[in-house]
Amino acid sequence: MLCNAQCYFIPIEGSPDNSLKECKDLGGVTYAMNSKWKNERCEECSCNPTGIDCCNTVAIPVGFSKMKCKKLFNQKTCTYTVVEKKNPKKTCLVQQWVM
Repeated sequence: MLCNAQCYFIPIEGSPDNSLKECKDLGGVTYAMNSKWKNERCEECSCNPTGIDCCNTVAIPVGFSKMKCKKLFNQKTCTYTVVEKKNPKKTCLVQQWVM
């Protein structure tokens, strides 16, 4: 598996004649050749003849007060919010996000 900060590649395992019609991810789930999907980590993935490409789609908050605030991840919307630790109903100012 190759990776960088935003994307990674899982080489296809298969026959020497490249006759496979699917890809298998690290969890053992198979996907049809040339298909695209979003995985449980909110990464957009695609199956192609050389393997699986997956890329992060979630902006991660980094520029906020870690003493006063905490980040919360919403799996359904694939987004983070940053709220006060003492009062989670109040959002915190975020000055920087990274992918």
